[in-house]
Amino acid sequence: MKKIDVTTSFWVYGSENELPNEVKPLMEQAVAIRKKAYAPYSKFRVGAAILLDNGKVVVGSNQENAAYPSG
Repeated sequence: MKKIDVTTSFWVYGSENELPNEVKPLMEQAVAIRKKAYAPYSKFRVGAAILLDNGKVVVGSNQENAAYPSG
């Protein structure tokens, strides 16, 4: 078995106004796709947008579903 350690860092902004100009379009797309989230249980709607190396933007939102034990 091989152990792999991963370290990451991120920036925390006080408001959307502080975002760098190149990030603002991603935030706008994430906010827009959040409208398609389905969160009837948690009421916590999430939207996300990520910019790939090839310039394509991928967006997504959360979709909750009730799962009942089947066994």
